[in-house]
Amino acid sequence: MAARTDRTTDPQLRAALLLARRGQAYFSRKLNELGNDELDAPSLVPGWTRRHVVAHVGLNARALTRLTEWAATGVETPMYASREERDAEIEYGATQPARALRNLSAHAAVHLDVEWRDLAPEAWAAPVRTALGRTVPASETVWMRTREVWVHAVDLDNGASYRQFPPELVDALLADVTRMWRSRGGEVVVPVLEPTDRTVGPGGDDGSVRVRGRAADLARWATGRGGERLLTTSDGSPVPPPPTWL
Repeated sequence: MAARTDRTTDPQLRAALLLARRGQAYFSRKLNELGNDELDAPSLVPGWTRRHVVAHVGLNARALTRLTEWAATGVETPMYASREERDAEIEYGATQPARALRNLSAHAAVHLDVEWRDLAPEAWAAPVRTALGRTVPASETVWMRTREVWVHAVDLDNGASYRQFPPELVDALLADVTRMWRSRGGEVVVPVLEPTDRTVGPGGDDGSVRVRGRAADLARWATGRGGERLLTTSDGSPVPPPPTWL
């Protein structure tokens, strides 16, 4: 029997799905390298253990599956009933036995991937609503998952690094962070990111601080994962904390 493949034939969407799947494989590999007793150790997310990260990534797959099902059926199925419910799910999930956590991570990822694979081409444009209240096409779920699995692989604090990310992912992260910063209008001072190893995004000459470094290191800093010592500013001042990303 021939293997089932994605119903979509859109080349950009197929490339995006491949990047998300590579990220899931990367996260799973870093998780599988950890022993069960190591899951109790702190992660790089303040206040979270590795257990919390694993629970969150698994539950995120379930939440995005709900959006994909919404696109497929037209029946509204929000990611979460509320922010409080989301947080409570993560806290509860983190208390599960290691085997249950690993199963959650693996099975939820497979379920989401199957829903993506079987989604009709026209359904990818169906509007759904994110947990932040944004209305986006269902195709946005692919990027939402991509950033989750790649970034949280680093948060497991098990040797994953932004410098191991594919170049197209680093560029997409920088673009996403900059877009989110600018969406807040005058609430934040938006730094200008200047990769020294390639050009990403527009410059600007509005007096904003200009932060320079390798693109992967800029992405690490901009997404709130540290790395200030790897960067410099155009005027020699200390690298400031980045604005909030998500």
